[in-house]
Amino acid sequence: MITLEGHLDRITYYNDDNHYTIARLKPANTGNQVTIVGFMAGVSPGQTLKVSGSWETHRKYGQQFKIDSFEITLPATVDGIEEYLKSGVIKGIGPLMASRLVGYFGAKTLDVIEKEPEKLTEVSGIGKGKSSLIRNAWQEHHAVRTLMNFLQDHGVKASYSARIYMEYGTDAIHIIQNDPYRLTEDIPGAKFKIADTIAKKMDIPKDDPRRIRACVSYVLHQNTEDGHVFSYENEVVRSCNSLIGIGPDNIRMALHDLSEERKIVIEEASPDDESSPVYLQSLHAAEKGIANRIRALMSVPVDLPDLDSDAISREVLKKLAIQLSSEQLEVLEKVLSYRAVIITGGPGTGKTTLIRSINALFTAIGKQIAMAAPTGRAARRLSEVTKREAKTIHRLLGYNFKGNQFEKNEDNPLDADAVVIDEASMVDTFVMWHLLKAVPVTSVLILVGDIFQLPSVGPGSVLEDMIKSESIPAFYLTKIFRQAQESPIIVNAHKVRQGEFPDFQKFDETSELSEFYFLEQGTPEAAVNTIVRLCSERIPESFGLDPMKDIQVLTPMHKGDVGTINLNQVLQKALNATPVLMEHMGNAYRSGDKVMHLRNNYQKEVFNGDIGTILSVDKEDRQIAVDYYGRAVNYEFEEMNEISLAYAITVHKSQGSEYPAVVVPIMTQHYVLLQRNLLYTALTRGKRLVVLVGTRKALGIALNNDNPGKRLTKLAGRIKDCI
Repeated sequence: MITLEGHLDRITYYNDDNHYTIARLKPANTGNQVTIVGFMAGVSPGQTLKVSGSWETHRKYGQQFKIDSFEITLPATVDGIEEYLKSGVIKGIGPLMASRLVGYFGAKTLDVIEKEPEKLTEVSGIGKGKSSLIRNAWQEHHAVRTLMNFLQDHGVKASYSARIYMEYGTDAIHIIQNDPYRLTEDIPGAKFKIADTIAKKMDIPKDDPRRIRACVSYVLHQNTEDGHVFSYENEVVRSCNSLIGIGPDNIRMALHDLSEERKIVIEEASPDDESSPVYLQSLHAAEKGIANRIRALMSVPVDLPDLDSDAISREVLKKLAIQLSSEQLEVLEKVLSYRAVIITGGPGTGKTTLIRSINALFTAIGKQIAMAAPTGRAARRLSEVTKREAKTIHRLLGYNFKGNQFEKNEDNPLDADAVVIDEASMVDTFVMWHLLKAVPVTSVLILVGDIFQLPSVGPGSVLEDMIKSESIPAFYLTKIFRQAQESPIIVNAHKVRQGEFPDFQKFDETSELSEFYFLEQGTPEAAVNTIVRLCSERIPESFGLDPMKDIQVLTPMHKGDVGTINLNQVLQKALNATPVLMEHMGNAYRSGDKVMHLRNNYQKEVFNGDIGTILSVDKEDRQIAVDYYGRAVNYEFEEMNEISLAYAITVHKSQGSEYPAVVVPIMTQHYVLLQRNLLYTALTRGKRLVVLVGTRKALGIALNNDNPGKRLTKLAGRIKDCI
């Protein structure tokens, strides 16, 4: 084991989620910097580090020092302490505050912060609130590092320390020592192997019931992550046996115990099942709950006015100046006849027109309507086309993140005569259950979506199962309207949906430009170069589109040359030459950068998939400002994991959104993710222009792969049995 000690000059990469760091260290008594890599929590430029590890040679970056363990040597001199605090390592202390503190407390500054933080109020500009903030930040700074050392001592990679600390706080070590297998239940995405490694170090027996039960829970949760609502018992037993080498009898006993504790539900196998279905209790309640709420809704007679097609046509023409097709008129008549209906169809078949018409009709008959969509961008688009307020489903239901519950439910239902949900194919089992609980049985529920797009990120295939049940009136829009028939994007999207090769010929030979192109590039490197030229030169020059606001690159995956990580870096370099304002998780952020918000944040009123532009970075207050649709939103540096560069995003993240132009790399390197529904979803995101860049072989693979994996659910049968 080699040990180096020196001055940390700069951090070139830092991942907030796992603390993986790439940095430059200047060892003592030498003038040469060395590259150090490894998991390090709470390090900042200006600190003195003692790192232990070994040298390795990276094929691309050359010699690096790989860290196994590290220590931070706190500075002892006044100048060293001031430099240390100026680095921003402690939240609430910027360069000016660091100078004040050191000017007042001198060499005792760090001791005061750690042991007598109440004295901080003696310094000008520090009140009780600021003092408390600094004290807590100091404690957190050291607690994470202590936890990291504990995990390393117990054979676990330090990369998990951030997530564990976020869940357990300063009690993390005590909680883990008491029962390491709690990690598999409490930490989202935590692998069973982490808890098991710690347990082995603690000499917990291999056949400990806690170990077997934790393994069962882990397998069930993993299957849920894959979109399944339940798992087959035999498969759970096989998976657990493979993971921990325990006999089937012990595993079945663990299943029985978890069932007795009502943490899981084991149903009796039907003739179609390979063995007994096993549910997590919450998913079993949700699936049954959906079926029961549908039954309750459908059992109440409809009391809406009986409007014939002529009356409907006149009303829509008067309100919207739209002449409806016979297919649309038929759907609208039926909508007024049922408590729950489903409207599905591909692009250009008039789903949006029907939503607008439904709004007009319910308004005309004096009924209150509520509209929502699964994502913020989808809700915003719904508002734009209907000229009425639309919310995310979570916001409609009053989701409380702190309490992890919805305010709206069967005891406090929505105040609406009709509830319209757009992009309903994106709604998973849990969200649909909570939605249905909040829809009054005297209301009308209208679900609108395209079942050929990617399924929900969460478990289940709810909209598809509802249609399969044949118990809810479902209307398939098949007619492509004349204007849509002239769109190469829409025509080719329907071809892709049917597994046919798109037509890459120009639809109008008199026009110089088409809406749909395929640029064949044989290698990922060539594809990247082509994408950069398209976004920076060819599309802006030919179509007059803004490369930042109007062009969106959609790719199947994060890694690789044509994944989001690399594409964001090369596109940022080509499109934004402003100086770097800050670095975070390996990304250099600049003023004017295109960024995406990654999860719903109702306090900030910013939602998953919202795309904005960086306005400024305030290093003193450790804040970054982002412009979303003309509204500035501030993020603490610690909240930077809520955003990422968005020059390129995954197809999954684009669901529910539309962009003037989309560029889609499609290479054989994406083999695992080359699926017809993924390609179809990507194409239907473009409004004016779609450009595919890649190989015909990859395109053919995607078109032929129409079996992305059947999700295990019983919702269709439950609904059918209920009604």
